[in-house]
Amino acid sequence: MLIRLVIAAAAIVSAQAAVIYNEASNGDLSNSGLSPTVLTLAPGSNQILGTTGNTGGTDRDYFTFAVPLGFQLTAITVLPDTAPLGVSFIGLEAGSQVTLPTNAATAAGLLGWWHYASSDINTNILPEMGIPAELSSGFTSPLGPGNYAVWVQDFNPGTAPYGFDFQLAAATVPEPATSSLSSRSSQC
Repeated sequence: MLIRLVIAAAAIVSAQAAVIYNEASNGDLSNSGLSPTVLTLAPGSNQILGTTGNTGGTDRDYFTFAVPLGFQLTAITVLPDTAPLGVSFIGLEAGSQVTLPTNAATAAGLLGWWHYASSDINTNILPEMGIPAELSSGFTSPLGPGNYAVWVQDFNPGTAPYGFDFQLAAATVPEPATSSLSSRSSQC
């Protein structure tokens, strides 16, 4: 019986995983931070699969998404097929564009960033991205409603496939204190 429950739970989790963009079938993500590819996140799993690297020029991928009112971005998990060419980069900026120049000496203007590596596979990197570094402003996860833009790249020679799972969940609303409710009902 327990084995059937575990298998059923695994089937539900995998059924909720949704690839919302795959460069292999949807085409190259934008190479311009000022006009990133617009993606729509749905509640649950939102997988984005792409390839970056340097094959005669650095291939940068830019996309933007909105976290709607009542929701929050709870995780960015590095997926198993990610194969960085050493260490790769993901940056996050508030708004619908990445305005930081690609030759910037600091991360000033970004909310946060992370150098992801093979050791990050199956890890939620959102908290690490929020730690202020190189003049990025930093943030506390989860991220609330608003527009966000993402920049992914790898400078190393070759191609580096990557996958990220952006988890969107309903924002938690604090429950009213039960002691105040019970005192009101006793006064009626």
